[in-house]
Amino acid sequence: MSEQSKEQALRIVYMGTPDFAVPALDALIQSRHEVVGVMTNPDRRSGRGKKVHPSPVKARALEAGIEVYQPPKVRKNPEVLEVLERWQPDLAVVAAYGQILPQSVLDAPKMGCLNIHASLLPGYRGAAPINWCIVRGETRTGITIMEMEAGLDTGPMLSKVEVEITDMMTAQQLHDELCVLGGPLLLETIDGLLDGSITPEPQDDERASWAPMIKKENGLVDWTRSAREVADLIRGFNPWPGAYTFHHAEDTAPQRVKMHLARPVELSGAPGEVLKASDGELIIACGQGAIECVKLQAPGRKAMAVRDFLNGYHVSVSDRFAAEEL
Repeated sequence: MSEQSKEQALRIVYMGTPDFAVPALDALIQSRHEVVGVMTNPDRRSGRGKKVHPSPVKARALEAGIEVYQPPKVRKNPEVLEVLERWQPDLAVVAAYGQILPQSVLDAPKMGCLNIHASLLPGYRGAAPINWCIVRGETRTGITIMEMEAGLDTGPMLSKVEVEITDMMTAQQLHDELCVLGGPLLLETIDGLLDGSITPEPQDDERASWAPMIKKENGLVDWTRSAREVADLIRGFNPWPGAYTFHHAEDTAPQRVKMHLARPVELSGAPGEVLKASDGELIIACGQGAIECVKLQAPGRKAMAVRDFLNGYHVSVSDRFAAEEL
């Protein structure tokens, strides 16, 4: 990054796709800088009617009158460089774009590319840092702004902000807390680069950890794990892909039940054994300790508090929950 006047208004290209990336785009739109173009993933079909919907970033960009470009792929696509050449950006900012950028794209802006990453790098590089931080029992995370290079989230770090992960915080709640921090930190970082007050800090690869893309099967509850691990998995995969298990009762076929929130308790039993299912409480044994369910979802129903769940779905202490239909 070249040192320039802190008051300079930069021509910025923004690359992002989901809700997480919208607040930082808003911050840039409201700043002295000019967002000359937005790159986002193509519109996708979603919902019951499978209607085509724009990404949240596209919707915000069009609302602000910013040109939007949606290449199906960035790699080996000469049109991408042609668009960037036309936009003539000083800087590109990337936030949860959803595609890996080739070196030719990283080199196109005069000052390179910055990435807003939802972890405290070098921890949790990869696609799903918010989820895996919770699943793996972390108590702190944050936002890191880094200079991008060809490696996956390996570039020099420029700035960070930390947040606490509380015991009952879900991935959605953590997402909502983190996404509003990226914009202010981004503007501070750009100012620091322009006035020379920020020095890039190389990442220590030996301290790196990974947050790979999530698959639906990652949400399957393994009841042999400790109560803390099971509770962390449930909240870490809330709302997507959702934690799930199979309820086994006498004379009925196994039923798939979604787990939305639970807390560890100091009781014991065989993994998956129902220890209590009355008085508005459902307690299930784990490999070490047990979980007290807070919010669940029966087949074909909406998620609900455990008391309401037990009023409409029968569970008894002779039942068990398992990681497979058996």
